[in-house]
Amino acid sequence: MKRLGLAASQTAIAFVLLSIAPLAVHCAASAQDTSAAPHWVGSWGASPAFPNGPEITNRTIRQVVRLSLGGHAVRIRLSNEMGTSPLVIGAAHIARPGATVGSIDPSTDQALTFAGQTSVTIPPGAPVLSDPVTLETAALDRLTVSLYIARDTGPAATHPLGQATTTLSDAGDQTALATLPNATTSTARFFLSGIEVEAPGAGTIVTFGDSITDGYGSTADADHRWPDVLADRIAAGKRSLGIVNAGISGNRVLHDLPEAAFGPSALARFDRDVLSVPGVKTVIVMESINDIGHPGSAGLAEQAVAPEEITAGLRQLADRAHAHGIRVLGATLTPYGDTVFPGYYSAEGETKRQAVNQWIRTTKTLDGVIDFDALLRDPARPDHLIADYDFGDHLHPNDAGYRRMGDAIDLATIEAH
Repeated sequence: MKRLGLAASQTAIAFVLLSIAPLAVHCAASAQDTSAAPHWVGSWGASPAFPNGPEITNRTIRQVVRLSLGGHAVRIRLSNEMGTSPLVIGAAHIARPGATVGSIDPSTDQALTFAGQTSVTIPPGAPVLSDPVTLETAALDRLTVSLYIARDTGPAATHPLGQATTTLSDAGDQTALATLPNATTSTARFFLSGIEVEAPGAGTIVTFGDSITDGYGSTADADHRWPDVLADRIAAGKRSLGIVNAGISGNRVLHDLPEAAFGPSALARFDRDVLSVPGVKTVIVMESINDIGHPGSAGLAEQAVAPEEITAGLRQLADRAHAHGIRVLGATLTPYGDTVFPGYYSAEGETKRQAVNQWIRTTKTLDGVIDFDALLRDPARPDHLIADYDFGDHLHPNDAGYRRMGDAIDLATIEAH
């Protein structure tokens, strides 16, 4: 083979460099173009639990959500992450609610697509995002999402404690109808796990916990959970922050309880329910009272845990959040003396609660503390809720208690960087 001389070699090299140069310019331009990409943030959420709901087939499901933050466009997240069969969405629509329960304003109705298609099949274990739709929304606006479930789901993986009315009709695809005929209702959330909005410069706070974050004991369809109260205050202050509620009633940090639909555990679902939320800046963690109480109430003595095991689990959550640049605020566990749930309270459990709270108040693992215990405990009986804030089961707050919690959070603390 003939070898190139020096001049020929230099010419060949120059040709190669000139050939690469346009590619380099194109790559630089592409990198610059990403700065104009839409900025999505979480504005609403409902975490799926273990499959515990009815089988759904050939039915339309209509659900109303209240956004915590508005934006210029909207997309939804559907979840089959806990399902055992493919989830076939035959059609999906989004609209403003109508004047009556389960109705929509037809003039605002828009069909949703998925990669340009009006239907999508979601395999078990997976979520899916819809294509965006242009829709100007404001903080605290309500939207209605209608889903047509085209094929049998098997036992539905719901968010059991929706604290909101879901409407279901069994006569096929009725996603575009103003009112669903022959409708029944449920208070669970079906397959809809998130709403995201395009909001440049905004961020999101995820509230991660159990039934007290999920709003057990609050008034249905009234948005009186403590994260709702926090969202009210953020909206009133015109701050660019969304709230995504990732509470699951009965949830524990360290163990599942599949037959009761209380899981997956906090450690198992943290990536799904916190790290996957777009724009998340801060997570407020209020978990582990069920780690203390469930072993006694559910006859699970082998699942009894020490305070050190609980705090090790909370430390894991904090470390995983910090690895993604997310701040972690720890909320103390509220009193539960004399709760009506048999076997849930014990003197030993109260000692564990105090130990966990002491760790939350003093550890340097967390970036801040929200002392809900100090807000709600009875000064005369510190292991009991103040009567005016007690839902009646001596474990969960009522609307007034949740308002006390949401009103007491320092907004500067959750916004600090």
